[in-house]
Amino acid sequence: MARIVVFGATGYTGRLVARDLVRGGAAPLLVGRSSAALQELVEDLNESAPGGRAATFEVADLTRPASLRRLLHSPDDVVVSAVGPYARLGSVAVEAAIDAGCAYADCSGEPVFIRRMFEEYGAKPRRTGARLVPAVGYDFLPGNLAGALLIDRYAAAGLSRIQVGYFVTGPFGPSSGTVASAAGVMLDPSTVYRGGHVVTERPGAQVQDFRVGDEEVSGLSLGGSEVFALPRLDPALSDVAVYVGWAGRWSRAASAASSVAAGARQVPGFGAAVGAVFRTALGGASGEGPAEHIRARARSLVVAEGADANGGALGRITLEGPNPYDLTAGLLTWTARMLSRRAERDVGTLGPVDAFGLEALVSGCLALGLAEID
Repeated sequence: MARIVVFGATGYTGRLVARDLVRGGAAPLLVGRSSAALQELVEDLNESAPGGRAATFEVADLTRPASLRRLLHSPDDVVVSAVGPYARLGSVAVEAAIDAGCAYADCSGEPVFIRRMFEEYGAKPRRTGARLVPAVGYDFLPGNLAGALLIDRYAAAGLSRIQVGYFVTGPFGPSSGTVASAAGVMLDPSTVYRGGHVVTERPGAQVQDFRVGDEEVSGLSLGGSEVFALPRLDPALSDVAVYVGWAGRWSRAASAASSVAAGARQVPGFGAAVGAVFRTALGGASGEGPAEHIRARARSLVVAEGADANGGALGRITLEGPNPYDLTAGLLTWTARMLSRRAERDVGTLGPVDAFGLEALVSGCLALGLAEID
């Protein structure tokens, strides 16, 4: 019988995922380092567990890989990794899932880790039968969906280029994990799909303006999973670029700063300084993360624009959904449930459309409130 095993269950995102799984009738195994924190979480969740399907917990630690590996018993198991920053901490969970031949999902938004998932973890999961679906949170599953819709509608019209922008409307208070990941992202190489090849560039190397309603908003370039996954859906694509609206109207200044960061990242203490800057720029982490009433006031907005080989506009897709944190938890939960039912269509490292097909992805996102507007 398939089990859903949540690594990092007592972290901010892990708690939201555990909540959604329990409310949906799953009985996840929650994994973390603190027995007391896990016990408290399980008792809290199980007060409202429907049908007596209670969550359970186990103590394990990423610094002791064997403590994680012993928890995976079957190829039907599903690992949900909510342990970040992924570039530093994520590999242990991935490698445990690969060796067990089971399923794996995460919500990484870090280009270095995403590239590792698609390029380094390529052959071995296919041999063991593992199914790996990375980056299924607010960034970067919605852009995969929007890009796939562009391909579906405009491939016959000569679609060649796709650019995706991620934005948030309303108040956005980042979690401490978001701040840590953002700081790391700005110090590590990023990616873009250009001229039919994955190209390495610094994060924030490009700034792109998107029309959102009556406003023009800017985003900084950042390598998402779309760079690897969308060209699989349409080999005629020559360019895929992803942008994030972290810096808003300060995007051009942030792009210039990222150039400085790229040259100075080897300076001792520079990473800590960048982390402090991002705490300020992103509004400061509010404890572990934003409270429910703050999250409820924010909305996720994702725009994908398609063009032909000459740059002529063909069409755009705009998706709107819940705030990034609740959307991420919902998307991880949906992905875990699909994997637990063996609904995936292939093995290896998969984009969300590779994994489940466009129709299923549209349906799943609609159920979470992520829908096309305009």
